[in-house]
Amino acid sequence: MKLSDLPNIISVIRLIAVIPVVYLLLVQEFGWALFLFAAAGASDGLDGFLAKHYGWQSQLGGILDPLADKTLLVCCFLVLGAHGLIPLWLVLAVIFRDLVIVSGAVLYNYRVAEVEASPIPVSKLNTALQIVLVVTVIMNAGIQPLPDALLTFLTWACFVTVVVSGLQYVWIWGRKAMRHGWKED
Repeated sequence: MKLSDLPNIISVIRLIAVIPVVYLLLVQEFGWALFLFAAAGASDGLDGFLAKHYGWQSQLGGILDPLADKTLLVCCFLVLGAHGLIPLWLVLAVIFRDLVIVSGAVLYNYRVAEVEASPIPVSKLNTALQIVLVVTVIMNAGIQPLPDALLTFLTWACFVTVVVSGLQYVWIWGRKAMRHGWKED
């Protein structure tokens, strides 16, 4: 193990941290769940900083980091949706978008050309809104009641960016695939 492996180790720990976050949400220990969710967010910033600042980026890190982030968010959405704290239609939209993007990336990678992931701005906004929504919902559920208007606004803002970013990815990568054509078997 080398010091340059630290960002990947942090990502693996964040991936493992999904288990206690989900458990804490399931048993409605919202304060502790929020604490661990925030710690996971801080670790995401730390591993990104270390990887970029010291040049410790790796192909494995390029997979682990977004995998840990997506796993945490999707699991939180599922549990909060099961508790009725996030509308089921939004949970399904988030999961469907991610499945479309991942399926499209795998198909593109194997049938067209190697995928070089580069998040589009609206996707970054969507991720930020998903994080803010999860934090807000957890806070509202067990720590500090928040205005319904705030939760409604965040829910719809999240939904709009889910749809727009999903459609943009399909449009962008679909056009790239048509330009490049299929790989020969």
